[in-house]
Amino acid sequence: MEEMKLESILLPGIDPKRPIVIAGPCSAESEEQVLTTAHQLASKGIKIFRAGIWKPRTKPGGFEGIGVIGLPWLKKVKEETGMYVATEVATKDHVFEALKAGVDILWIGARTTVNPFAVQEVADALKGVDIPVLIKNPVNPDLELWIGAFQRLYRAGIKRLGAIHRGFSSYDKKIYRNLPLWHIPIELRRRMPDLPIFCDPSHIGGKRELIAPLSQQAMDLSFDGLIIESHCNPDAAWSDAAQQITPDILDYVLNLLVVRDSNQSTENLSELRRQIDNVDEQLLELLAKRMRISREIGIYKKEHNMPILQSPRYSEILEKRSDMGKQMDLNPDFIKDILKEIHEESVRQQMVIMNENN
Repeated sequence: MEEMKLESILLPGIDPKRPIVIAGPCSAESEEQVLTTAHQLASKGIKIFRAGIWKPRTKPGGFEGIGVIGLPWLKKVKEETGMYVATEVATKDHVFEALKAGVDILWIGARTTVNPFAVQEVADALKGVDIPVLIKNPVNPDLELWIGAFQRLYRAGIKRLGAIHRGFSSYDKKIYRNLPLWHIPIELRRRMPDLPIFCDPSHIGGKRELIAPLSQQAMDLSFDGLIIESHCNPDAAWSDAAQQITPDILDYVLNLLVVRDSNQSTENLSELRRQIDNVDEQLLELLAKRMRISREIGIYKKEHNMPILQSPRYSEILEKRSDMGKQMDLNPDFIKDILKEIHEESVRQQMVIMNENN
């Protein structure tokens, strides 16, 4: 991956202390709604106000944003409260209008990140502009696509970049509107350690009661900030009413957060980490041994003209091992995921055996 030398996204007067908070309504609906919410948030110490001007919706017919007539309202927020303002852009026209109105921070939404052509259009429109740009993860769990969006902006000269983790769409929603899949932003942090990451608990949870626990999880994972939807009258919101909270509730949530020192010395963990390293080595040795046995099975199947995939056997392994894991206080789904990966590698190795000399 190309090396990116990023610059700080922090604007003058913004405290770098975690969490950096961006808050405001899902959509700008009226001048009164925008200014009322902004003043209430400013009174709680929030320094960055967000509001959607253009709203890409899943289906036509819903409220798709107030459009450019809402940009002067954001300008008024800056004048009356001293807050910085942020909004989403998805096209070059959005970029030009937002910059003309003096918007301080831009973000690229999940439905745009998934389309490299759209990201490139935004990147081309921003050439020569020094402005912080935050990029939401694509709707599908594709880390390379997410990283590609940062590369496109960086090559256009944008050095003040940040990520927004808003979860990933799933056919089976279960608890969350969008599945957190925390391992993806964790891997993003490993690959791009200097990139600040914000969590969007509003979109991950889809319900206001999930905002607090998701925000705490983000802090426990050392995320840099939070972007939370806050509305002066959430129940009457024109979009995503269920996931917005009042400025008072937002203040309550933020005051409840336990933010641990990510720079705390970890010397006292060194012995436990050595034990982890030893166990990992044993796991790798056992996996290598298992694959050797799988290759021997592959040779036997080839000699006896047997198919690689034995579905009843695989189903039996999944069921028995997940039951064993449960008895050992391990999550059965976790065990099944591991076994599926091991099985795929076993099949791959047996396919190599089967196709030798063909």
